[in-house]
Amino acid sequence: MRTFLFYISCISIIVLSSCKEENKVENTIALVDAIDCNDTNFINQMDTVLKPIDSLLKHKTGVYVMEDGGNSMISRAWFTKHAQKTIDIQYFIFSTDNVGLIACDFLVKAADRGLKIRILVDDIMVDASLQEVLTLDTHPNISIKIYNPGINLGKNIFNKLSNLATDFRDSNQRMHNKTFIVDDKIVITGGRNIADEYFDYDHDYNFRDRDVLLLGKASKSVSNSFDEFWAHDLSVPVISLSKEEEIISNENTFNALNNYACNADNFWPQVRQKVENYPLYFQSLLESNKIEWLDTVNFISDIPGKNDGTGGMSGGGLTTSTLIKLVNEAQSTIEIQSPYLVTSELSRNLFQAATNRGVEVRILTNSLASTDNIEAFSGYQSDRVKLLETGVKIFEYKPDAQIRKHIMSGAIQQKIDFTPIFGLHAKSMVIDNKTVVIGTFNLDPRSANLNTECLTIFDSENVAKTMLLLMEEEFLPENSWETTKDFNPDKQVTKMKRFKTWTRKILPKNIL
Repeated sequence: MRTFLFYISCISIIVLSSCKEENKVENTIALVDAIDCNDTNFINQMDTVLKPIDSLLKHKTGVYVMEDGGNSMISRAWFTKHAQKTIDIQYFIFSTDNVGLIACDFLVKAADRGLKIRILVDDIMVDASLQEVLTLDTHPNISIKIYNPGINLGKNIFNKLSNLATDFRDSNQRMHNKTFIVDDKIVITGGRNIADEYFDYDHDYNFRDRDVLLLGKASKSVSNSFDEFWAHDLSVPVISLSKEEEIISNENTFNALNNYACNADNFWPQVRQKVENYPLYFQSLLESNKIEWLDTVNFISDIPGKNDGTGGMSGGGLTTSTLIKLVNEAQSTIEIQSPYLVTSELSRNLFQAATNRGVEVRILTNSLASTDNIEAFSGYQSDRVKLLETGVKIFEYKPDAQIRKHIMSGAIQQKIDFTPIFGLHAKSMVIDNKTVVIGTFNLDPRSANLNTECLTIFDSENVAKTMLLLMEEEFLPENSWETTKDFNPDKQVTKMKRFKTWTRKILPKNIL
């Protein structure tokens, strides 16, 4: 039994870490000619930019769907730079790659201006050392908490395996929420974590993802959710994970971080200029009515811990029950994008009931060729035919999907002479051509029962129509394969990758 627990614990570390390949930046920073990036003549433009919508912010919620990673990154950068009071950040992954380091520099500069910054990250995917996180936390205006620590930060492999083996369920319960909140009135939430591959800046593999910008009224609900997580016992101040001698304030580290961001090889001048020009971009969104103003936008988040744990590896949560209700109430169409598609008898019964009442259900997910997570794909692969038998249509993303050429807007695409692999990471639904769901929820048991998730839900035929135009394009043969009972594209990959995927079938589906 102990041998089995040890094996399952090792595999759990693989599964929990499989959403991202580590891509750390070199520790040694070679400086080249630095550009002037210290904002010596900085003027905060937030009030000027928001003035045209000031009255709307009080009573409505502005909604804008962010399809491309480049503009989603630039939006975060500008709002960080021009925030006036607070920034709250909640992520599953906050990497120390190029995008992550530059984001940290923007946050430190904001803190230097007097803003109060709170950062909450899940323990499992922190790829920085404890000392590095502690150094950032020493800034008097930056507070960092780690959600459900114990199997990564500051732990060696024996600590990790011991915690997994003795407390398997709780160790598998992760915080998958992703929210970026500025001054309690501006929010970006959706599928993107903070790392190169979520913003079209990785040289080898990038995600096709989706965020939503929320302005005004609904921001309060997101802020309340963040406060609930921040105050919960599962969210632990990073300083409490360290020994006293490890807590060292090192201003040279902040200087090195700034030097890194000021290096034109790391933060290209043309990208920095796009950040500076963001007010013009935002104005164009307003003038073209691309920001939809709605009376009701619902932000749904699981509670910290997801559920009371009495159901073991099951138990559901608020996001799970909300999605079940939406599927049960669908009348004509359900269009879904989910990078991971590990179904259970319950979820297949839901889809079967929907197709029985005449609802057309189409799902776009990753193929074996495009996935970054063969563990999850193995679970999907095992029940793929069962899902097809419910009447659902399944499309699998191509790694060279042609749509990437105009969705990937990052400046790196103008520099390299090839296009990296494109994998789906968006978690979205459009129901009955009007109800839009954008969030963090994957269609798998982990999102349903273990990870805390969040969803933004609203009714808008205009937004739904715009999203459906892209979804329809991604169903086309140049972007995806339609999988049937007689055909799947698994043979598009090497025999070795197929073999590795097959070996993952030993994993319990309830942790995938």
